[in-house]
Amino acid sequence: MAELPMGKGVSAGKIASNVQKKITRAQEKVLQKLGKADETKDLAFEEGVINFNKQLVEGTKLQKDLRAYLAAVKAMHESSKHLYECLDDMYESDWYGKKDVDSLLEDSDLLWTDFHQKLVDHALISMDTYLGQFPDIKARIAKRDRKLVDYDSARHNYAAVNKGKKKEGIKITKPASLLERAAPGWAQGILSAHNVAQTNLTRSQAEEELERAQKVFEEINIDLQEELPSLWNSRVGFYVNTFQSVAGLEEKFHREMGKVRTPAQPHQLTELYGYVLNISFIKPKNERKKNIPSSFYQYDTPATANLLDMDLDSLQAATTPAAQVKTMHDYNATDSDELELKAGDVVLVMSYENPEEQDEGWLMGVRESDWVQNKDLGKKGVFPENFTQRM
Repeated sequence: MAELPMGKGVSAGKIASNVQKKITRAQEKVLQKLGKADETKDLAFEEGVINFNKQLVEGTKLQKDLRAYLAAVKAMHESSKHLYECLDDMYESDWYGKKDVDSLLEDSDLLWTDFHQKLVDHALISMDTYLGQFPDIKARIAKRDRKLVDYDSARHNYAAVNKGKKKEGIKITKPASLLERAAPGWAQGILSAHNVAQTNLTRSQAEEELERAQKVFEEINIDLQEELPSLWNSRVGFYVNTFQSVAGLEEKFHREMGKVRTPAQPHQLTELYGYVLNISFIKPKNERKKNIPSSFYQYDTPATANLLDMDLDSLQAATTPAAQVKTMHDYNATDSDELELKAGDVVLVMSYENPEEQDEGWLMGVRESDWVQNKDLGKKGVFPENFTQRM
């Protein structure tokens, strides 16, 4: 058998003492499981340990999910950045609003970066600090368990001394042979020498051992009895603060991003978006109110609900420049109530007779050419507003 290497300052007696403790603890636990020895129980503390383990599991999961959320934010930042860079590259330098497109790219990138960093500062670091206290407490709980076994062993040993002695000073012998047989080969010689010195144990020595074991146990036990309930109660405030921080940062981020993408800016990107996105915002009638981007520009419509009684002059007066729009891309009607549009068509925007029938992202109007030639509103129809540009 290989000999156990001894480091600097580690004596044979120290090694033997540690081996003795481990064997004694193992023997005590076996006796307790077999019902041969009673075990000190503290139900309140055991409940505290259950809560501690539950709190650790929940906190670890929250930390994992928070890190995944931050990774998703970072990935979304990169995706958004690549998209805007692509659009910026495609937006030719002589097109109107080139500087605004460059600004949109820069401002969006800064907002994403700031959002991610603040999530780290106000949520992740707090989460890491919160969980950082658990390893030390967990180690002290394990130490308390060991010291409780030592205390129970000393208590049983003291009881055996009192029971087995008829008078003070009679010596008792520990079952050294059993311990020696249970020890590994390399430790048997050291353990045998140690047991020789420990063979005779008087009643006073047993009492001193009990008092020492009880003192060590109670010192660590009292501290944990105070810390565990306090730690358990602290989770409520921590979770609330964490969720409030994340929600507040999200709200601020989306609000600031909304300012960057103001309604005045997207009209400068309409020509490019309409081509790149391949009319992906056009929905069937029963879905028109879903997923239409509200950031696209809006139009002022004539106050008059019906244009049948108006002549051209009154129509022109009602349709101010804000109510004339120009078609930027061809649009093939997919239903009988839709306008067929060609790039370059001018459309006069009208009000819906029943405003509740208007779907978000869609306008009603008549081609200027049809009105000028026929003054016929029978050819009016609906069309997607993001295919047009305010004149």
